[in-house]
Amino acid sequence: MILTGKAKIAGVVGWPVSHSLSPRLHGYWLEQYGIDGAYIPLAVAPDNVTEVIRGLPKMGFAGINVTVPHKEAAFRAVDETDETAQRMGAVNTITVGADGKLTGSNTDGFGFMAHLGATISNWKAGPVTMLGAGGAARGICRSLIDAGVPEIRLSNRTRARAETLAAEFEGRLVVCDWSEKEAALDGATLLVNTTTLGMAGADALDIDLSGFPETAPVYDIVYTPRVTPLLRQAAERGNPTIEGLGMLLHQARPGFAAWFGIEPEVTPALRDFVLESLA
Repeated sequence: MILTGKAKIAGVVGWPVSHSLSPRLHGYWLEQYGIDGAYIPLAVAPDNVTEVIRGLPKMGFAGINVTVPHKEAAFRAVDETDETAQRMGAVNTITVGADGKLTGSNTDGFGFMAHLGATISNWKAGPVTMLGAGGAARGICRSLIDAGVPEIRLSNRTRARAETLAAEFEGRLVVCDWSEKEAALDGATLLVNTTTLGMAGADALDIDLSGFPETAPVYDIVYTPRVTPLLRQAAERGNPTIEGLGMLLHQARPGFAAWFGIEPEVTPALRDFVLESLA
């Protein structure tokens, strides 16, 4: 990679940031498209994140991604937010305008739906069962409802957290006790796991899929390991499966396009390149 004085600069802000796959992902696209630019990991402590974000125009940045634990702070730090970010109260992508104005957006829901559509082209919106009620669940719920899903059956290990999330969606989310999550599978057209259960180093997700339609997809947003115990169980009974890495790759597309002026593609070669860092 050769940079000139005209290089466009973007990056990712987090604390820590060493775990982020974004520099490898965006670096691949920069190389592939021959762009004069760079994407830099920025480890920023919580006490400094607002100052760093407000200073992006002065440092010549085209924009940044924002990862944990800074998404809510970024929402408060930018000059304006798009509708998606407003609905979620969190920002994961910031664009610096020609006038220095900071615009925040949230592309998590976009990444989820783009990967779902790319994997299951004939999926029809129907009742969805979702496990987990954290920040990722909020964005996914919003994108599913926007896509026409009539009902989301939400189950979380802490019921109160699920009820808090459900209150934001005016009756479109139905809360089910964690102990009754299997009952919520009956007639569902999609199962989504947004918990950390099944992640490398965490407990496996204990769920009986026998009541879940065999034609319905199972989507696990965990991507380490790429094939989680849930996805393995689903594949063994014939369900279509969707792994979480694709959501990460697709959610990066809008930011890259805004900063570097090219709409990037998610390809098998990109997926393999990013996976090499997880081996």
